[in-house]
Amino acid sequence: MSWLEAVVLGLVQGLTEFLPISSSAHLRVVGEAFGWGDPGAAFTAITQIGTEAAVLLYFRRDIGRILTAWVRSLADRSRWSDPDARMGWLIIVGTLPIGVLGLLFQDSIETTFRDLRIVAVALVAFSVVLYWADRVGAKVRELDQLTVGHGVAFGFAQAMALVPGVSRSGGTITMGLFLGYSRAAAARYSFLLAVPAVLASGFFQVYEALTGGVAGEAVSWPQTVLATVLAFGVGLAVIAWLLRYLDRGSFTPFVVYRVVLGLLLLALVGAGVLAPQ
Repeated sequence: MSWLEAVVLGLVQGLTEFLPISSSAHLRVVGEAFGWGDPGAAFTAITQIGTEAAVLLYFRRDIGRILTAWVRSLADRSRWSDPDARMGWLIIVGTLPIGVLGLLFQDSIETTFRDLRIVAVALVAFSVVLYWADRVGAKVRELDQLTVGHGVAFGFAQAMALVPGVSRSGGTITMGLFLGYSRAAAARYSFLLAVPAVLASGFFQVYEALTGGVAGEAVSWPQTVLATVLAFGVGLAVIAWLLRYLDRGSFTPFVVYRVVLGLLLLALVGAGVLAPQ
């Protein structure tokens, strides 16, 4: 991997991780479009550590309260009703689906699911679902109304992002809208819910790459570290912008963008300009 490739892909990761347009799809498409090939699942997962570090920094006070309350609830069940402790348990519950499915479909995630035709179809199909959810969702619930059932539903929606093109934030936000949560509340929970899953996936790939495990891919470490740092800085700015935007804006611009990108991608693959694998 060249330094230019690392810079471009790091910026792409930071710009797209939190928007409902799929960062993994963009890394896959940009790599192919510039003739660099697929950057790989390992590079994608490791650079996501950078964007999740941005979440940790931006929501540091919220996460600190949640962690403190959750740890205290382990020793005192009466604290389970504390909103922050409850949020901690709900994040754990919501993380289980992607953890289980990620292990079950690990090989497909790293190979079959990265086919550009699958990416393109996912971009278009889930844009329609997001548009529908944004139109019919009541948008009246806030996170203090989150239930265990809703936490599980959010978790399965997040697991759909194992397919590049679905979008981790897009999937969970869509589910939140269908369940009646406000745009900002759905986005906020999406960011918090992603932290354990993304960090676990990223550090697992680091371990596999360093130890030469079965799933290990060759990693250009200096370039990957640079891309991860860039993803952190850009991602931090995107979080702040998106939460402000969702106070007044809709998801329609993202829906239109996803459809255009997906159809263009299908056309380029069909014309032989881009190789699907």
